[in-house]
Amino acid sequence: MTDTERLLRDIATEVHYTRDLIGRAALDPRVMAAMAEVPRDAFVPADERQYAYANGPLPIGWGQTISQPYIVALMTDLLGCGPESRVLEIGTGSGYQAAVLSRVAGRVYSVEIIPELAHAAARRLADLGYTNIETRLADGYLGWPEQAPFDGILVTAAAPRIPPALVEQLGPGARLVLPVGEPHGRQELLVVEKGPDGVARTKPILPVAFVPLTRGAPRPSRPTSDEDA
Repeated sequence: MTDTERLLRDIATEVHYTRDLIGRAALDPRVMAAMAEVPRDAFVPADERQYAYANGPLPIGWGQTISQPYIVALMTDLLGCGPESRVLEIGTGSGYQAAVLSRVAGRVYSVEIIPELAHAAARRLADLGYTNIETRLADGYLGWPEQAPFDGILVTAAAPRIPPALVEQLGPGARLVLPVGEPHGRQELLVVEKGPDGVARTKPILPVAFVPLTRGAPRPSRPTSDEDA
């Protein structure tokens, strides 16, 4: 069994164990194909690559992590995007979630507030040939209003509450998938769906643990070896 096959098996096992919470017995085949296609080892630091295909989060520097593959797959599935969808991601990190989204959506816009991660991810995604992803260094709490409305928005860090700007930037029928809660406290993965009437309805999915969503103006970058991880 290859590393990728083992990873897909582990994701399927997690789905089976959580099926009553997530409301599905299997994930969209397009999402699983994306998980198989995107090389996770290309998105983790060199000293973590031996663990790249384990079903767990890994540190990527600057106090941030690359999410557990099961959670990446689940959040992508919950977004419900299609080949023509325009999707916003908040928290580019290493670029892994954006790469997965790019295999199931038409266009991905990704915002990162940590300059070292933003620059490294943009370079990595370009080097790997992901041409339908646009990145931006900015405060993700504010979204990307110039490109709104979006067909889906995915947040890869936990906000203490649902950011109003992100709900505003959803198109009719679109979903916002995000963890909400306090650092080191209870966090829950939520799906916020905006109906055709403009009313947003929230559904809790399952307990999660994410790094906190950082707010404020991006600080100046500092040269470091982490940037080249």
